[in-house]
Amino acid sequence: MTNLTGAIRDTVPITQFNRGFAGKIFEEVKQSGAKVVMKNNAAECVLLSPEEYLRLMDEVNDARLFALAAQRLEQFDPSKTLSGEQLYAELGITKADLEQSDEVELE
Repeated sequence: MTNLTGAIRDTVPITQFNRGFAGKIFEEVKQSGAKVVMKNNAAECVLLSPEEYLRLMDEVNDARLFALAAQRLEQFDPSKTLSGEQLYAELGITKADLEQSDEVELE
């Protein structure tokens, strides 16, 4: 029953916008994170707070990166890897070149 109550609380009929209650609805979205706008008893759109939208987009991007990493790990062949020394030699990078380069900060 709790899920049904929450679903009812998180829906808003589109007529509420037509009656001038948009400000109140937006305030509720800021507090609850989301509202589903109903039109003719069907979900028309979802209103999200900017914070909730960014959180969801971060989750989507994290999931995409995870899927890409998993795919790459499935295709990983250790016999095709090079050591750092082999790579430097192949690219013509010397130890002196590395010592002269600026520090790089990785996140």
